[in-house]
Amino acid sequence: MSWYVLRAVSGKETKVKEYIDAEIKNGCLDGHVAQVLIPTEKVYQVRGGKRVEKLRNYLPGYVLVEARLVGEIAHELRNTPNVLGFLGGMDNPTPLRQSEINRILGKVNEEAAADEAEYFVSFSEGEAVKVVDGPFSGFSGVVDKVNNEKKKLTVMVKVFGRNTPLDLGFMQVEKE
Repeated sequence: MSWYVLRAVSGKETKVKEYIDAEIKNGCLDGHVAQVLIPTEKVYQVRGGKRVEKLRNYLPGYVLVEARLVGEIAHELRNTPNVLGFLGGMDNPTPLRQSEINRILGKVNEEAAADEAEYFVSFSEGEAVKVVDGPFSGFSGVVDKVNNEKKKLTVMVKVFGRNTPLDLGFMQVEKE
């Protein structure tokens, strides 16, 4: 089996995946399509002072399919709702090279590993940081206090020539 790329209507990748998975369960594509993958990455945003985790497609408009294109299988996949066609040509779709698949699948696995490592960002008192989120975004300051349990910092920022303490989360600052 080889990996192929289906071009889908942007924003409808999950619908395409659900439809193909349903066709596999129904038996229409069973044995010819092994798996369907939407390459996603975890993105963290700070909203309302809280850290929000969100999955985002890092290849929007594309769905990866591991399949054996024999007979009408290519036609079935091409005529799936919200699918625009195969990447690499309608008549003779070209499979992805193994190196490309390893890179894409490696990035998905890398994101999971980076997620665990991100929790262990350590700051020390006296360290220079830059505020990246909130009303003081763009300001630079010095770490005054660190609370590792709550993942919070007190940063001293100069506003109008005076040092002002700011209580910020780890995700709201970055090291300079």
